[in-house]
Amino acid sequence: MADETPLKWTVIVLTCQHKDSVYAFQRELEVRQKRGVLPEDALLLTVPDPHARLGSGGATLNALLVVTADVLDEARILILHTGRDFPWDGCSRAFCWMPVQRSNAVQGAVCCLDLLLDCLSTKICTGSPPGVWVCSTDMILNIPTQHLIRWDGFSGVRVVALPGDLEFAVNHGVYVTDAESRVCNIIYKGSKENISTASLSDGKLPLVSGPVFFSRIVAEKLLQTHISLFLDVLVCLCSDVTEQEFIHEERVGCSSPSGPQGAAVRNGRALLWSSLRGHSLTMVYIPDGRYDYLTQSGGEHVIRLIKSGSTSMILSHVQDVKCVSEGSTVMNSVLEGDVHVSPGAVVQHCHLQGPIQVPPGCLLSGLDLKSSPCIQHLPISGDVIIQAHRVMLGELKLTVYTAFGALDNLEAKADDPNASFLNQKWKDFYAHTGIHGSLESWKEAWRLSLRDLLTLTDQQTELRWREELFFRIGRRTAVDALQSHQGLSLLPFFRAAALGSQQDELLQALDSVAANSSKDLGVASRCLACIADVLGCLAGEGRSGLRSGPAANPSWAPAFKLLEDGNLTTGVQELANQRKRWLSRPDLLVRAARHYEGAGQILLRKAVMSARQFVFIGHGKMPPIGVWQEVECPARLDLSGGWSDTPPIAFEHGGLVVNVAIRVDGKRPIGARVRRISEPHLLLVSTSGEPFLSICTKTLCEDLSHLEDYCQPHAPGALLMAACVCSELVSLSSPVTLKEQLLQRWGGGLEIHSWSTLPHGILAGAVLSAIYRSTGRNCDTHSLVHDVLYLEQLLTTGGGWQDQVGGLFGGVKRASSAAQLPFRVEVESLPLPPDFLNVLQQHLLLVYTGKTRLARNLLQDVVRSWYAQLPSIVQNAEELVSNAEKCAQALREGSLVGLGECMSRYWQQKKLMAPGCEPAAVRSIMNALQPLSLGQSLAGAGGGGFLFLLTRQPQQKETVRETLSNIQGVGSFSVHSVDLDLNGICFT
Repeated sequence: MADETPLKWTVIVLTCQHKDSVYAFQRELEVRQKRGVLPEDALLLTVPDPHARLGSGGATLNALLVVTADVLDEARILILHTGRDFPWDGCSRAFCWMPVQRSNAVQGAVCCLDLLLDCLSTKICTGSPPGVWVCSTDMILNIPTQHLIRWDGFSGVRVVALPGDLEFAVNHGVYVTDAESRVCNIIYKGSKENISTASLSDGKLPLVSGPVFFSRIVAEKLLQTHISLFLDVLVCLCSDVTEQEFIHEERVGCSSPSGPQGAAVRNGRALLWSSLRGHSLTMVYIPDGRYDYLTQSGGEHVIRLIKSGSTSMILSHVQDVKCVSEGSTVMNSVLEGDVHVSPGAVVQHCHLQGPIQVPPGCLLSGLDLKSSPCIQHLPISGDVIIQAHRVMLGELKLTVYTAFGALDNLEAKADDPNASFLNQKWKDFYAHTGIHGSLESWKEAWRLSLRDLLTLTDQQTELRWREELFFRIGRRTAVDALQSHQGLSLLPFFRAAALGSQQDELLQALDSVAANSSKDLGVASRCLACIADVLGCLAGEGRSGLRSGPAANPSWAPAFKLLEDGNLTTGVQELANQRKRWLSRPDLLVRAARHYEGAGQILLRKAVMSARQFVFIGHGKMPPIGVWQEVECPARLDLSGGWSDTPPIAFEHGGLVVNVAIRVDGKRPIGARVRRISEPHLLLVSTSGEPFLSICTKTLCEDLSHLEDYCQPHAPGALLMAACVCSELVSLSSPVTLKEQLLQRWGGGLEIHSWSTLPHGILAGAVLSAIYRSTGRNCDTHSLVHDVLYLEQLLTTGGGWQDQVGGLFGGVKRASSAAQLPFRVEVESLPLPPDFLNVLQQHLLLVYTGKTRLARNLLQDVVRSWYAQLPSIVQNAEELVSNAEKCAQALREGSLVGLGECMSRYWQQKKLMAPGCEPAAVRSIMNALQPLSLGQSLAGAGGGGFLFLLTRQPQQKETVRETLSNIQGVGSFSVHSVDLDLNGICFT
């Protein structure tokens, strides 16, 4: 059977026409390997062609000599030829950028070489045995689907052919085959009559498309010859060719057997015949493939760059995107000001400043910012190619500019009546430029021809210019994305910058954006998270410890204090100063990343605290000492949209949640009571768990220092301490003692109790409400929702707003927050059809699974993924909101089926947002209940705990209990009835 997995190359060899190209091209291959485009463990080699006259055959043999014979045994070797100079790209056809952008883990260019490698590895070469593949890089192969080739027992040579028509084939080569796909002959640039003999049943001609496979045995024999040409090697194996024809025949594209080197050519061909003759040469024809040879036509090249692009702007930064017309292409370029790119024009590897008009059919390539004034004063007509060539003349490095008419015939001589320059006749060019004299004097003048420029191209400098532009563009794009709240994932560029050692300027750019974002702390917070990502990339993600963890090293404390105090600019600078000391080792980089995330969380908390603007506290009469003020709250079920309420998602994307307030087994499970007492202290009592299995914690606060743990979520009584601070019951920054503050403001202390029989976070709202009432103040429910947001930031637990919306407002609600700061939540009750509430509660059941397991740093992981704008997370956030709208509509329509579908879809969305939130035992429970339910989900973030389901039939509590009793390994569970609570928070 044919193997469908991509081929893993053992050795990749790239041959170069010029010796000076070897280092530059080797580095380009290594960059691709670092970025994951090439196999990590593949050996990469770059070798020069031994001599231009030998062609690709000599280059192949030379490459095989570099790869020692013992490597051939089990190796899969790929030899790629860069071929002749390409007038429209000084770095050869292989490294000619194409207008294609891929969503790789690491951002980078897509060149002809990349497209070819992908096609070979995934579409053509899959499953091939050990041996040698040889292919040129002067074309683009397009194969829509993987073409599985059978390799069982194969030995010999196999060529791959793609279809072409007669007009195209006359300038290329075709294979002539028999009925069994054996190659009988090869016709290279033959007459139409000869080429027509190669036609296949579909009317197409099998083009010599490039890829050729040599089995290990043939490769070894080829290596032993140490001579020959690539075309001769294949022709030697053609079944219709005789020995006499092979040795003595003149063939286009090959050295002449009767020329100055005739004896050597004949001897070499004779040796090939004796060594290789007898091995099979077969052809694989791919009828749906397409072969696009990169000709020397400038017009064709411009059209190709336009047509092959999926978008107008590829890895570019354009100040005014409206100036780039549809139907044009801008690649790896920075365009500042009014640089208008007309339809049908291409700009690549340029940094330009307007005003500049690029007419249709033009190609501007390699121009730097210094050339912009010249271009501005140059009246560019259509179909003109202007290029910058970075050349080296001895020790002198120059940038030389050339201009051609894209439609000019580069092969025509200057005295040819059809010859032109910049699409003008030579006589017109002389008149326009003021050049006088004869053609001979023009020829005798010192000048560089295009061929000279291509030969002298300093490819290392050229590739560095493109790379410099790429990173410059990436930094500008990152700054724009952050400042304008674009949903763009920057992580692939951060990885590229880290691999390219370009982190210093990137970090400085991110520092600058963060330091100047005091009016938008959401932007500043995301900037610090981005710096953490860059540091993680430098450390080698996943190789140097976990990012999640403590951020409490004292060295970072001064910077954290500055951020807490609102001194953003100085705080960011202090972070950068400290960062310099943590760059030497991967483990230090990871720890620095943690501290940057910690710093970002400080700013995120401050952004969320803007919700305090929507808290309005009224004042009334204080109740007497000793009189309890008690409140109770229902639990809530999040029917859809959870996680979209979580900052920063909630204020960057916008959040929408549909949830319902419920009583469990007829009871409100959450409550608080507060009374004033004569003793000037605070007695904090919190109870959690079932009545007979409850845990009670008492904390006595007689000094302000006893409240300092309010920001430590796991400290005893931390939530109640945070409520005391949030409600301004006391002021920790005041020089007045706790005792004096309590006596002066409230005439004594307070005793505060809270309880919850379910693991819910609605307690804060209940506690705040009771504190306000006991101290003669009042707070409406909308204000309470925002006050809880503020309290949770004091407590440093973070979290969203859906808990307090669900438990403080009764009934079924649609709650939302807009994509803006200050952070505000809107709540509306959903109008339901008559009797639907009754129907709904007959179909809702709650199952305690007994399995609670969530990732400890789940919230931090979600926030990190959102800040990185991972496409899966961004799309999931969008779908959470759209599904919540569908859920609200299903409730308005009274559709149980629609509601169930939304609930089930919501559970899948939760699992995408928080992988691992579905324990195996819970999965078994949900699978068992599937036949009984219209929809089901775990409450909250998941991880076990409470499962709620919408049953197909009403009153299914006993049926569900019986079903679960028959599941092995489930352990303890309990089934609870659900009553919808229409009142929300209640005072008793």
